[in-house]
Amino acid sequence: MSEVSTLPPIQQLNNESRDNFLAVVNTLFETAPPLADKLLAARPYSSYLQLIERGQDICLGNELSESEKLEVINAHPRIGESSGKLSAMSLKEQGYKSAQQAISPEDQAVNERLAVMNKSSLRIQKYEDQYGFKFVVFVAGRPRKDIIPVIEERIKSNDKAAELKTGIVDMMLIARDRLKKLEAVSPKM
Repeated sequence: MSEVSTLPPIQQLNNESRDNFLAVVNTLFETAPPLADKLLAARPYSSYLQLIERGQDICLGNELSESEKLEVINAHPRIGESSGKLSAMSLKEQGYKSAQQAISPEDQAVNERLAVMNKSSLRIQKYEDQYGFKFVVFVAGRPRKDIIPVIEERIKSNDKAAELKTGIVDMMLIARDRLKKLEAVSPKM
């Protein structure tokens, strides 16, 4: 399913076909069917922020099973993932302009370190082994090098329930940031 580069007005989204609705939702949240299906069923929304808040309530509440919550959080790409495996929004968030574009030498070095961490028994793999789901963090403009200590600190917490909540909250912060960026390029709603 494709991503969107602009957002339709929320009233239009409320009346869109399933496929068109899911394309917008998947742009905000990545492709996470358990969440997308619940959001589809909960229409109509008065705003995109209400849609995201509903998504957070769904993910943090009891509407999804634990395996569905894991499916939702695992829909996000690994930090430092190769550019060919990223959604258009994730490409930008991880410092790429396109799937083929080169990034700064410093960011490339950090990406290589993160890629090694993804494939080795180091931090990201340790995180995934410890918690059973991907590490999700709202980068919020921080340099890539600043993410490694965040991974290390979150491994130390050793509290799976708290970590799942943190990952979901960060996922919603990412969705809000994506919304802000998409609203800036979308026709006035």
